[in-house]
Amino acid sequence: MLQIKIRKRYHLKKKKIKEIIEKLDDFSNIIINQKTVEIIKSELPDILLIDNKPLIMFIDDDPFPTLKGALKTDIKSKYVVVDMGAVKFMAKGADVMSPGITEADPMIKEGDLVIIIDENHRKPLATGRSLISGTDMVKNSEGKAVKTLHHIGDEIWNLEI
Repeated sequence: MLQIKIRKRYHLKKKKIKEIIEKLDDFSNIIINQKTVEIIKSELPDILLIDNKPLIMFIDDDPFPTLKGALKTDIKSKYVVVDMGAVKFMAKGADVMSPGITEADPMIKEGDLVIIIDENHRKPLATGRSLISGTDMVKNSEGKAVKTLHHIGDEIWNLEI
């Protein structure tokens, strides 16, 4: 369990929640019809607590699911599938290399936020920012494809409120 120093914590207004839901697009079901939505500001990226669970984080002012948030939804877009050989590296926070990618959402563009999932269980391992397009990720046989921003076992994953 990680204790972080929270600088601010407050409930969001309905108007702000609606804006976030629109930006979340396919992941909006994480936040819809929840009882309490709060934001915490700390040394970590800003995090939305939904019913006291850290399910959404802000990366460059864009809301995106944390891994705990991704576990609560069907991942139909912005996904990158890695082979099982990459899992141990992903758990340590490594960036995603093209050779380890077996599948990717073809709609991913360079700079998009993505969720990295394993090929066997289709469970989220990390989130990151794409360095190349989804089609190039699968096609390339060398080089980095995704810069990892959040992974299993990091501060956000271990955050307890």
